[in-house]
Amino acid sequence: MLICRIGCVTADSGRRLGPVIPNDAAMRPESLHGSVTRRGTRIRLAVGVWGVLVSQVLLYPGVEDIVVALGGDATVDAGMWFLVAEFAAFVAFASVWGAASDALGRRMLLATAGAFGGAVGYLALAAAPGLGFSFAAVLVIRIVGGAATIGAFSLSITALADLAGGNGRNMGAAGIAIGLGAALGSVVGGRLADADPFYPLYAAAVTLAAVGVLFVTIPEDGLDVDPPRTGDALDGLRRQPALAVPYAFGFIDRMTAGFFALVGVFYFRTAFGLNAAGAGLALAAFFVPFAVLQYPAGLLSDRIGRAIPVIAGSVCYGLGIVAVGLAPALWLAVAAMVAVGALGALVAPATMALVTDVATAETRGAALGGFNVFGSLGFLTGFLLGGVATSTAGYLAAFLVVGLSEVAIAIVAARAVWRLSEGPNPGRASARPAE
Repeated sequence: MLICRIGCVTADSGRRLGPVIPNDAAMRPESLHGSVTRRGTRIRLAVGVWGVLVSQVLLYPGVEDIVVALGGDATVDAGMWFLVAEFAAFVAFASVWGAASDALGRRMLLATAGAFGGAVGYLALAAAPGLGFSFAAVLVIRIVGGAATIGAFSLSITALADLAGGNGRNMGAAGIAIGLGAALGSVVGGRLADADPFYPLYAAAVTLAAVGVLFVTIPEDGLDVDPPRTGDALDGLRRQPALAVPYAFGFIDRMTAGFFALVGVFYFRTAFGLNAAGAGLALAAFFVPFAVLQYPAGLLSDRIGRAIPVIAGSVCYGLGIVAVGLAPALWLAVAAMVAVGALGALVAPATMALVTDVATAETRGAALGGFNVFGSLGFLTGFLLGGVATSTAGYLAAFLVVGLSEVAIAIVAARAVWRLSEGPNPGRASARPAE
């Protein structure tokens, strides 16, 4: 039958039929070119996400030393406010960048501006002591720099979601970039801070500037951007209350990350006597498996849906956090960090992909911007809750509160996650062409 379709003689007329080439075969060279282009764009966007995370996490292992060099006190509270200042700006500006990019139909132009703006912010921090700025002024600089940096981060994630090929695949690429960036930043940042507290600031500035140059090379025409008005994008969010489910998980997940970024560093340095480099390696024990396993976890969520990775992963993830706080020895705490990283990798891409499953094409940028708002609120809560709990009740109580919060959200929202995962756009079979 296949041979006859390609070329044969009709019985009644004797005329030879011309070759009948299936449409998909006719389009194969173009489709292959599109696939290669998408893959290249995905790689460059993922490298950009990676760079933003490197720049951010470079400061975490040596946050105590950096705060002192910038005029603050060597306390958990001072470190808390130094981190809170940046994430307050993330909260305020993530959805603004997303809605503006939806309105303009330009992701990469704004992402480039955010990357260069963030680089200037880190250089301004390094210059602050020499200019006689107080620690309060340093916090203001952190706010301004954070407002710029979130544009680079949020819009590069949104651009990944704009690509064809499967939401799980794209969010998995984002997740592995986030994890690898955090892993490298935590290791290198600790060593740099031990050498000089200002070195992480300079390194962060150079990294973000390189990200800005990279973003210039990414074409807008490969992104599925449908530019409505800003008000339309925000109205679309209000019309999609189902987004509250992945937003809630994003909030709790990022809360745990913020907790580790502040309390985790102080915990490993205080309880086990590690320096900044050692604390960075302890954080890397979490971030390396978190990075390596995110892409396959994203593909898994495309195949089986979001519910199992989100619900089961969150319960185990929360219990793993408690295990870190209960560990009586350093090697057990590090082993628990590895397990927590692997479990976090199961949850993160499925949660982000659930946002893109629920949102429409017209509101995807604002939806992911809103996800980053709730995520940044989670980071803020992790800093504040972790700092207050540690100061008042000790490290174990802080680990219990944060870990059991993750378990609680999984139990409470389980039915809603199942409903969304089995809905009309569950993520098991993306409408976009796979590669």
